[in-house]
Amino acid sequence: MRVPASDGRVIGLSGRALDRLMPMHLWLNPAGRIVHAGRKVRKLGGGALAGRPMEEVLEVRKPRPVRSLAELLLLDGQRLEVRLTAAPDLRFKGQAVSLPAGGGAVLDLSLGLSVVEAVSRFDLTLQDFAPTDLAVEMLYLVEAKTAVMEEYKRLNRRLNGARIDAEERAVTDTLTGLRNRRAMDGALAQMVAAARPFGLMHLDLDHFKQVNDSLGHAAGDHVLQEVGRILLEETRTADTVSRVGGDEFLVLFDGLADAARLTAIARRIIARLERPMPFDGTLCRVSASIGATLSIFYDRPDAERVLRDADAALYASKHKGRAEVSLARGGN
Repeated sequence: MRVPASDGRVIGLSGRALDRLMPMHLWLNPAGRIVHAGRKVRKLGGGALAGRPMEEVLEVRKPRPVRSLAELLLLDGQRLEVRLTAAPDLRFKGQAVSLPAGGGAVLDLSLGLSVVEAVSRFDLTLQDFAPTDLAVEMLYLVEAKTAVMEEYKRLNRRLNGARIDAEERAVTDTLTGLRNRRAMDGALAQMVAAARPFGLMHLDLDHFKQVNDSLGHAAGDHVLQEVGRILLEETRTADTVSRVGGDEFLVLFDGLADAARLTAIARRIIARLERPMPFDGTLCRVSASIGATLSIFYDRPDAERVLRDADAALYASKHKGRAEVSLARGGN
């Protein structure tokens, strides 16, 4: 491609050279048709553009609309806002420079702030940018920021997971997997504060010491785990089952306000716990004594009072001869 200079000399212009210097340019002939398009414009503009009128390929929006090459040349050297018809949602920055002796114009474009989206949508690579294009530096910064943010998110997820795990361990009995005393105190306090009806059961194993003494602590641990499993099977997801001591358990029944039903659940639990539990070729035999109460027995149930009454009812069951359930009716 050759363009006459103002002094009569002929200047040779290479499209390949322009591609390297300005990958995002349009070379327009005096008729306003595209002579050559930079490789990046070809990607964004949908392929071969040579021979097409300027107005079919792009739209100059600022500083004012342009409908012809003559109007574009009036904006020679000014900052332009341009949109390509193939990507109308992306805004480009541009500058038009007129060629000597009415030889047309070269329009150099830049993606500006649209560079990140354009790279993603049109699979642009570093080869589509001039080495001196500051967009390359911005892409490196964006890539670095993205990597940092992803690492931050991963770290945050790990920390959040560790926090959740620590919180879960803080309210979990490690041997049985049940809630611990801290969790039970919190659940009971919430139930009292919400003024929801509830039932509370305090369970202590009978003959557990004999299992530990005769069969060892491994057998005792096995029994405690089996007790935990049975209690979970006999309760609902909304209920709170906790191990609060060596062989002591508390069960909080959400919404329960029926004394007969609470007693029936207790007797069913006792019956299941009295079944021999196989361990290492032998049978472990325990039972349970239970004390229970209901929030409806109190005008204003107090967590400490309810726990104390359930504990008193438990010892009443022990004094009856064990494997018993006693109901504390509190006091108003």
